[in-house]
Amino acid sequence: MTDLLDRYGLLLREVDAWFNACSSRYPEQIRCHGGCSSCCRGLFDITLLDAFHLKRGFDQLPEEQRLAITAAANKRLESMSEQFPTFVEPWVLNVIPEPEWDALMPEEDETPCLLLSESGMCLVYDHRPMTCRLNGIPLIDVSGEELFDEWCTLNFISRNPRRLRGLRFEFLELFAQELLLFQELIRALSGEKLSELDLFIPAAIVLDKDKILPVIKTLV
Repeated sequence: MTDLLDRYGLLLREVDAWFNACSSRYPEQIRCHGGCSSCCRGLFDITLLDAFHLKRGFDQLPEEQRLAITAAANKRLESMSEQFPTFVEPWVLNVIPEPEWDALMPEEDETPCLLLSESGMCLVYDHRPMTCRLNGIPLIDVSGEELFDEWCTLNFISRNPRRLRGLRFEFLELFAQELLLFQELIRALSGEKLSELDLFIPAAIVLDKDKILPVIKTLV
């Protein structure tokens, strides 16, 4: 597990290198910076691979901080379970009907991420999920294929990012490598083959490997 998460960390750093290169090429167009937390609102799904990587960073926080955040995560999850009775511990999204996913993460939700500090900095920045690292810029593969065509409204005020070739990256290869690591994780945990298992960040904070394993068995 340690080696696998180390390798995933290296893959995530490739994403950071791409984002930083884009910011250097187009500093007048990309306003993202440390302390800007406009996108760190509401809930969004992350993979089990991201959840384990995030939990690794979370476990390094001071105990008092961990306890407070864990209590807040449990409170958030229990509130959602009251609203959606099928959404229960270990809080895996794939076991509930997909329409309920959208209901659980409404676009108008402006609740700050539990891992945001008072200054707007991520408490587990080096272990944040891939989605957090990709947000703010459209994802356009080197082939020209658009994988995600939205971007932060603070960015690209005067230029169309689709025309900026310097933003492109080998996203298809990146996501293929991510999937291979995810599948390796599932095999290491259960001996099974699975290509998708998603959670929310509050669920990653309280992640219990032993409670995840029975869920994996029901999904294969």
